[in-house]
Amino acid sequence: MKIYTKTGDKGTTALFGGTRVPKHHIRIDSYGTVDELNSYIGLIRDQKIDPRSTEILIHIQDRLFTVGAILATDPEKAVLKSGKNRLNIPLIEEEDIQLLETEMDKMNDDLPPMTHFVLPGGHQTVSFCHIARCVCRRAERLATELYENEPFDKKTLQYLNRLSDYLFVLARKLSHDLQAQEIKWIPKKIE
Repeated sequence: MKIYTKTGDKGTTALFGGTRVPKHHIRIDSYGTVDELNSYIGLIRDQKIDPRSTEILIHIQDRLFTVGAILATDPEKAVLKSGKNRLNIPLIEEEDIQLLETEMDKMNDDLPPMTHFVLPGGHQTVSFCHIARCVCRRAERLATELYENEPFDKKTLQYLNRLSDYLFVLARKLSHDLQAQEIKWIPKKIE
């Protein structure tokens, strides 16, 4: 299989199902941002972190490929009138969302309570988590805009929302594990 096809040389690309759209289409921006997020999560996974977090990040990367496939699918060609998935695209399941919630609860049990927002940083690995969290929020914003115009399975949006929360809690956990200083954001008083 060749990597280059030359079919995109005129500024269009094909969705699953064959429909061609401009490369600047919101659908392409949505799944492209999910791909960017997946790469940042790979960067976090490549750091010296605990085995459980690595295992969960691999699972998340797999689920992000599913999110990308959902977003890359022409909705008119994806579902038959019977409601069945014509292109055999997997979906995000409730258990995928529940896994993120369970992992956040476990991590939070070992962390001091949050009393303020925290400034991103303190350690390179923690900073990678915060970058991934921000990219995840951008992916979510793009996906919600797409959803308003061309709806897809709602669990996809729920997953992206929960994932950004997970990445924030993971950043706090890694700050704790790495003994990095967590700097609280304390707004200046207005005089």
